[in-house]
Amino acid sequence: MTVEVISLGCRLNLSESEDLRRLLGAEQDLVVVNSCAVTAEAVRQTRQAIRRARRARPDARLLVTGCAAEVERTALSAMPEVDGLIPNQAKLDPRAWNVPTLPASDTSRHTRAFIAVQNGCDHACTFCVIPQGRGPSRSLPVAAVLRDVERHLAYGAREVVLTGVDLTSWGHDLPRPENLGALVAAILAAFPELPRLRLSSLDGVEIDPLLLDLLADEPRVMPHVHLSLQHGDDLILKRMKRRHLRGDAVELAQRLRERRPDIAFGADLIAGFPTESEAAHAANLSLVAELSLVHLHVFPYSPRPGTPAARMPQLDPATIRSRAAALRAVAAEVRDEWLRTLVGKRQEVLAERDGTGHAQNFARVQLPPGTRAGTIVNITPTQISAGLLA
Repeated sequence: MTVEVISLGCRLNLSESEDLRRLLGAEQDLVVVNSCAVTAEAVRQTRQAIRRARRARPDARLLVTGCAAEVERTALSAMPEVDGLIPNQAKLDPRAWNVPTLPASDTSRHTRAFIAVQNGCDHACTFCVIPQGRGPSRSLPVAAVLRDVERHLAYGAREVVLTGVDLTSWGHDLPRPENLGALVAAILAAFPELPRLRLSSLDGVEIDPLLLDLLADEPRVMPHVHLSLQHGDDLILKRMKRRHLRGDAVELAQRLRERRPDIAFGADLIAGFPTESEAAHAANLSLVAELSLVHLHVFPYSPRPGTPAARMPQLDPATIRSRAAALRAVAAEVRDEWLRTLVGKRQEVLAERDGTGHAQNFARVQLPPGTRAGTIVNITPTQISAGLLA
């Protein structure tokens, strides 16, 4: 048996899991759970994945890394299924695993390349344990990012996705501080053959002028912006210690849509944050339609240990579940309406290995049988089937 890496949580974890597969490729009978701790549900899923992995491979060595390995260290280390924990900030250091540094090889199972250019976070949102799990913000220098992009392009990647815990803070800690727009521009200049560049979640208040111009005007930067919004009510945003207000998000979306009408927006929203009134919940719901959020991640609030929000007056779990369901229902309506506008309009789609693909705006498309994974094809959808353009 060879190494198996089980990835939970964010795109950054997904990127790091691919790196772990390369790093540990020569290991025998090893299972690594790359965990998540963003919510109590994420921790539950981590524990569930550990137990499932142990049942599937009872004789393998099972190690846990990721954010839960930091935030829930005592609880996870006490699980009888776990043989050891690897510190999250050391997970890509061969010394932490006692393995030799191997030459880069392609083990990616994805047609898109996820490249982690930033890690950690310097902010103090009252609900979040990620700074505990990943430490302060750290940026990958431009030269290192370009080497990583070059490696993925050599193996045939047609789309690069830049990821990070707080992606828009990239470059602030470098010896010569830079903004994310400069990194995106450097990648596009260095690799004119790269057809598609996509960005993971962005903090709208940190989008620098160059990045805004590239999102609005550069055809190789995908017309898809996923915003770290968290809520649609100003008072709740202040209690979260977010650095934006609702109006800031609305203005940003308007500015981008004026310059690039085909741009699609997604967002993270939390349902049931402590002290959330009916009016605040209504503001959260109305933001989905006002911004036309067509790629929505809804997180039912759960108190995380050691965070200020955990000490605030809590809503009851049934109310939180109900409000999360209401957000998802509104999001489904907005998404369905958006998909209907795309029927009959040609889409450039990057084919995945499961017979579907993603258009530039990240709409998922059912592809004709036999479409080769990794190719970019032109599709004019004629209908919507099971939530996909077809």
